[in-house]
Amino acid sequence: MNIPFYKMTGSGNDFIIIDNRDGKMNDINLSEFIPKVCARCVSVGADGLILIENSDNVDFKWQFFNSDGSVAEMCGNGSRCAARFAYLNGIAGKKMAFETIAGIIEAEIMDGFNVKVQLTDPFDEKIDYKLNLNGEELTVSSINTGVPHVVVEVDDIENFDVVKYGRGIRFHEFYQPAGTNVNFFKKIGENKLKVRTYERGVENETMACGTGSVATSIVAVKKGIVKSPVEIETSSGLLLKVYLENGKVYLEGEARVVYTGVLNREALEY
Repeated sequence: MNIPFYKMTGSGNDFIIIDNRDGKMNDINLSEFIPKVCARCVSVGADGLILIENSDNVDFKWQFFNSDGSVAEMCGNGSRCAARFAYLNGIAGKKMAFETIAGIIEAEIMDGFNVKVQLTDPFDEKIDYKLNLNGEELTVSSINTGVPHVVVEVDDIENFDVVKYGRGIRFHEFYQPAGTNVNFFKKIGENKLKVRTYERGVENETMACGTGSVATSIVAVKKGIVKSPVEIETSSGLLLKVYLENGKVYLEGEARVVYTGVLNREALEY
């Protein structure tokens, strides 16, 4: 088993990307394969895995998986990495479109490592409602930006217990059966937010979340906290930028190739 792959990071959100246009992954049990190869320290390690596949309608389509092997409808940072992968491998030009479960994503390769994507239209927006979490009443907002997100403003973003509260909200009965991602934010500049995200499927805080940054930006703009374009400082310290323009939503940031390699069977035998 020698599978070529790219390890890429989108502002701290990292992914394993495999070109599956030839169907090399079709006979592999992905529910077992993905958690093993995404495990840190004993294998490649990543927040998610992306398969690039053929499309009859646009440049390509993807299958996106969280690190636990579950399927996600969309991933903002993953979409930027997938777009740059496609460009570097001659699958698409600087402007492209690709299929996801959430819909068609349009992307553009910018200067340097930057990639800008237009996400699907957000829906299920609900601003400022009460949620009881183990006897504590929280004021939260929620919106679906390709995947469901809850957004919570906090006073001390650096010391906030993201895993405790994120896990509690992620599995709260109100958001079942699918669950939700959870974002905690604080305003740190005129149109700048610090965002920390607990991601379902990873079941931990990740160093960045594109759809979460977009969800947080939309909520913060609706509440009059910031104006577009919104700059997001992620947990990695790297920046994302969210544009809300004429009803359209765009996400821009770095998509870096960390390394390329060939996956050997020993990466799964533990």
